[in-house]
Amino acid sequence: MDLHGKVAVVTGSGRGLGLGYARALAAAGAAVVVNDVDQDAVDAAVATVTSDGGKAAGVVAAVGDSEAAQQLVDAAVREFGRLDVLVTNAGILRDRVLWKMTDDDFDAVVRVHLRGTFTCARAAATRMREQGTGGRLVLISSPAGQRGNFGQTNYAAAKAGIVAMARTWAMELARAEITVNAVVPVAATEMTKTVPAFGPVIEEAERTGDPLPDWLRRDEGLGTVEDVASLITFLASDASKDVTGQAIGIGGDRLALWAHPKEKAVAFADGGWSADAIAEEWTGGVGAEPETYGIPAPQAPGA
Repeated sequence: MDLHGKVAVVTGSGRGLGLGYARALAAAGAAVVVNDVDQDAVDAAVATVTSDGGKAAGVVAAVGDSEAAQQLVDAAVREFGRLDVLVTNAGILRDRVLWKMTDDDFDAVVRVHLRGTFTCARAAATRMREQGTGGRLVLISSPAGQRGNFGQTNYAAAKAGIVAMARTWAMELARAEITVNAVVPVAATEMTKTVPAFGPVIEEAERTGDPLPDWLRRDEGLGTVEDVASLITFLASDASKDVTGQAIGIGGDRLALWAHPKEKAVAFADGGWSADAIAEEWTGGVGAEPETYGIPAPQAPGA
């Protein structure tokens, strides 16, 4: 995949998945603006990308405010002359069950994930429209946003909202030839190490250098950061010019297209529905096969 001549901004790219995305984009030829809230992380990320032979500049900023978003866009234009790709990866976690989640817990996560995606995408889209040569917005979502997850009211809501924004912006930006897609990644990171079924397996693979086992890569769709980064590179490229408004999952050996919500079962009542009529209809009709919710618990072989 050839990205020479393209310029990308990757938020939250000082470490982890974001750094993997930045390295992959640079390896394909793009110039990259890396971002983190920590100066040391930004400096290290820039050094990593450039030592691999890529072009990179760094911006220390907390994603969320319009000012930070504009700072990222301005850095791309100042350092490399344009902006072609935005990857909104920045995020934080404040996990708590509903009755223990504070206003600050909720607001902090929504501010970085949802508002940060909005402000950065708005600034990037404005610049891309001015350039008149199209562009790519790659928004990072999560399985939690597709299915919900225990203890993650704030995170799941924000990640679901990101997919909704991708679908909306795909319509709004189509005429400008700017594609917008949401990525639903699953990879071996510090966060997934906290999952009891995953942690020991990931740590053993890191210790030995052996690949992750097939059951993890295929059955659970969990692999390396590099596995996920391949999709980011594709979506940043000209090869994806006709792909927009989609939620695409990737992890390990699995590449998946998530379905958009749609009506599953429908019933009609002349003149409308009373509460009693709904109760009578529900179990044997519209509600006979209710949807599942939550991320299924992983199962290691023999567990």
